[in-house]
Amino acid sequence: MYDEEFILNEVNAIRREIGHDEADIYIEEIHFNEDTNELWIITEDRPDKSAIIGKGGWVVGKLREKLDLESIHVESYGDFLQKEYKLKLSKRTVENLDLDLVGIKNLSKIINDKLDNIYSFNFENYLNNSHFDEAGETEAVVALSGGVDSSFSLILAKHLGFNPLAITVDPGTIILPNQYKHNIKIVCDKLNVNHEYLKADYTDVISESLSGKLHPCGRCSKNTGEIAKKYAIDEEIPIIIFGDMLATGTQCINKQDDSLYRLNLPASLSTAKQEIKSLIRNYDLKEFKGFGCPLLYEVHKKYPHLKKYSIQRILRETRSSALEPGEALDLIWSFYRTQ
Repeated sequence: MYDEEFILNEVNAIRREIGHDEADIYIEEIHFNEDTNELWIITEDRPDKSAIIGKGGWVVGKLREKLDLESIHVESYGDFLQKEYKLKLSKRTVENLDLDLVGIKNLSKIINDKLDNIYSFNFENYLNNSHFDEAGETEAVVALSGGVDSSFSLILAKHLGFNPLAITVDPGTIILPNQYKHNIKIVCDKLNVNHEYLKADYTDVISESLSGKLHPCGRCSKNTGEIAKKYAIDEEIPIIIFGDMLATGTQCINKQDDSLYRLNLPASLSTAKQEIKSLIRNYDLKEFKGFGCPLLYEVHKKYPHLKKYSIQRILRETRSSALEPGEALDLIWSFYRTQ
């Protein structure tokens, strides 16, 4: 329906209208999904992508209105090459596992299907139109914090047939605020997934953080992982799923113990933050501005120099392409808007 020449002419016409210079833009491929009325424009490189998007997204916004589309996605071919490479590593890693589990077989299937449809893969459409085998016994524990990444992981684990059990480590409201518990209840109820809170004493983490001795995220993450791991081992459940987006490729699943594997579900599918938000938007979950928990914001307030470690964590996700630079900038800026 749309070809490269048509899109280039429309983009430059809009650039002229709003006072931008015309640009020589190189498009690699164009994909249009008639069912969802969405257009994907794959440019040769990021500068071409920037020219189509325009300052503040003005050009692509006007293009979407002019063509009466639900949405337009502009991506660079180089970014997809990186995603494709990571997915191929995940495919090899998952297929080589000695795990005869329904959820793992279905995970292998979705990795292959995303590779076959990498430019316009949409989790919501895919899950609504695909049929997976269902597990009998529980195959996975999902560490659920109530944030977008862990909620995405639970939704996906349920669809993929892991028959998940959700757990939440609860150190108190300074780390797990009540609004996150609101999300936990909603997503578990909608998915008909059993959930359990695991009370934990993080007194040392909280006191050392508030005294400026450490940045809380690393220690908190380690403690939570250990508690969740022990629970899975004690319950003899073979997989524990986390919403980690960084452990991609060969590190997307690894052995924790003779009887336990850790699966970083979003990372195994090289998932970007926008893909996650797109899937969970139908679950009526609250979206929280900024980055981190109330404890982290208190630490930032008392010890501004520790913000650099939070920024490093955001930049790691940006470097891996899990976050777009604009998303990362918004998160970093949130550290300063509240001061």
